[in-house]
Amino acid sequence: VSQTHPNASKLPLKDSFTYDDYRWAVSSVMTRQNQIPTEDGSRVTLALIPLWDMCNHTNGLITTGYNLEDDRCECVALQDFKAGEQIYIFYGTRSNAEFVIHSGFFFDNNSHDRVKIKLGVSKSDRLYAMKAEVLARAGIPTSSVFALHSTEPPISAQLLAFLRVFCMSEEELKEHLIGEHAIDKIFTLGNSEFPISWDNEVKLWTFLEARASLLLKTYKTTVEDDKSFLETHDLTSHAVMAIKLRLGEKEILEKAVKSAAASREYYTKQMADGAPLPKYEESNIALLENTVADSRLPIVLRNLEDVEEQGDLKIDEAIDAEVTENGFVNGENSLFNGTKSGSENLNKEKSNRETEDAKESSSESTDEVKE
Repeated sequence: VSQTHPNASKLPLKDSFTYDDYRWAVSSVMTRQNQIPTEDGSRVTLALIPLWDMCNHTNGLITTGYNLEDDRCECVALQDFKAGEQIYIFYGTRSNAEFVIHSGFFFDNNSHDRVKIKLGVSKSDRLYAMKAEVLARAGIPTSSVFALHSTEPPISAQLLAFLRVFCMSEEELKEHLIGEHAIDKIFTLGNSEFPISWDNEVKLWTFLEARASLLLKTYKTTVEDDKSFLETHDLTSHAVMAIKLRLGEKEILEKAVKSAAASREYYTKQMADGAPLPKYEESNIALLENTVADSRLPIVLRNLEDVEEQGDLKIDEAIDAEVTENGFVNGENSLFNGTKSGSENLNKEKSNRETEDAKESSSESTDEVKE
């Protein structure tokens, strides 16, 4: 446009402004724009926040909020900083893939790194209808994108629940639909303390071990190959990021394989020893709950966010949702600040409503993370 528009001749940069300059300008603005509330808090608008967007990322908690009363972004330091020391902020629970794509850096010590894994119950499965119903009662779709985490355990409550249903026998499905304590069984689908059966646990961990192993085989290089390549080649910063990204994904998958294998062996032994199954209705958790059984809902399993991708229903896990609980909120008139992806929206309710559920930004800075 700067070259072909009728008024382009009047632009001072017409002859020197290149496509590379344009890409740099767009990426600089797009990775620093933030959704903030308008003064009346009724909707959101985009804005740049100078100085704050210069802060690099480190592990921690979200300590930035938006004060509606004073119409300003407010950030509390993650720790005590000395004069002249670089100030870091926490960008949110993003994977390294998201950091590379949206912010242009790879974070070596990312405690929230993860690998996406798409799973679904086949419609040709003889027990599809029953599995779909149990999943629906737990708030989980029959086809979803979950994640394998770099931490232990490698799976979330949502993925554990899905895998349990995925591997259920017909009798186990009936117990969760019409059996005694069916609501309790739905409620504890994602709780590792209450297995469905030892056989079910063995099946799900065997499946996960096999699936992660298959994903590892799709890479053309090994972990050792990548490490050697990084050490022996003079690479561009972009090439280093790409190799580190695939290396990190493989390391997560390898951890998942080992973790799944250990769990499979443990539950196989439990089954062989005839160990009694822990029962929710006899546990301390159940005894502490003073609510009517029918009023309990599997809230822990409802942290899934719909995402449309290539026409298929895909679900990104709301991983580590507790971050929004620990994030900085300055009283009732504060909102978490940050850029949103296209599928996200800030809470549009009145300004006096607490907004702890607002999510962290999808991108806030393209600055290289300084070691």
